[in-house]
Amino acid sequence: MINVRRRSALQVLEIGRERCRVGAWRGDPTIGYLSPLTRLSPRSVEHATEVLADGGYRAVITGAVGGAERTVFAGVGFEERERLHLLRHILQDLPAPGPTPIRRATRRQRADILDLDRLAFEDFWQLDEAGLDEARQATPISRFRSVVDDSRPVGYTVAGRAGSTSYLQRLAVHPDAQGRGYGHDLTVDALLWARRRRCLSMMVNTQEINTAALALYESLGFTRQTHGLYVLERSLEG
Repeated sequence: MINVRRRSALQVLEIGRERCRVGAWRGDPTIGYLSPLTRLSPRSVEHATEVLADGGYRAVITGAVGGAERTVFAGVGFEERERLHLLRHILQDLPAPGPTPIRRATRRQRADILDLDRLAFEDFWQLDEAGLDEARQATPISRFRSVVDDSRPVGYTVAGRAGSTSYLQRLAVHPDAQGRGYGHDLTVDALLWARRRRCLSMMVNTQEINTAALALYESLGFTRQTHGLYVLERSLEG
C-alpha cells in the first residue's frame, strides 16, 4: 500500500497495466487527488478512490480529464466541478520574442514562485510543491522559466513536450505585475521553444470563466477545440 498521506509528493498507483497519481489535493489533508496517467477502467477508478478513502480523505478531485474519461468517472459517482477550455496552436506564424528578459527558473526561486502562484489564482487552482513538481514531470521534457523584477520572480511558465506535441502546463503572473506584457512574452517564449524542439502543436487549457487568459491565448493564435476538459469531484463521506 502506498502512503497517500505524504504531502511532499504525489504517488503513482499501479493497478494492473493502468496507472494514476494519487495524494493530497494541493496539500489539503482532507481532499484527495486522482490524476489518470493511462486510461482507467471503472474498476480501477473505484480502487484508486478506495485507496484515498483508506488514507482518510473526505473527498477526491480529479485532474483535468476529457469527455470519454468523464463518462467513466461519472459512472462511479463523480460529478463535475469545473469546465476548462482546451486550446491548440499549430506553431505557425509565431510572433517575435518580446522584450522581457526570460531566464531559467532556479531551485532558489521555488518559494517565491509558489507565493506568486497563490496570488495569481483562486484557492482551488493554487499549486503547492507537489503540484509544481507534477506540472514539471507531466511530460518527458519540460521547460521552467521565470521573469524577475527587483530580484524576485513576478511571472513564470512550465512548458513540456511529449513526442510532437507540446503543452503549456502553467502560466502565472503576480497581480502587481499584470498589464506589463509578461504573460504575453512568457507564452511566446514557450511557443518558440516548442517549435525549436520540432513540435507540431502546443496545447493549453484554462477555466471557462478566465476570460483574460482566453483572450491572451487566442490573440497569440491558439484556437479553441470543440471538446473541452473537466475536473470532477466525489465525496468519500457517507
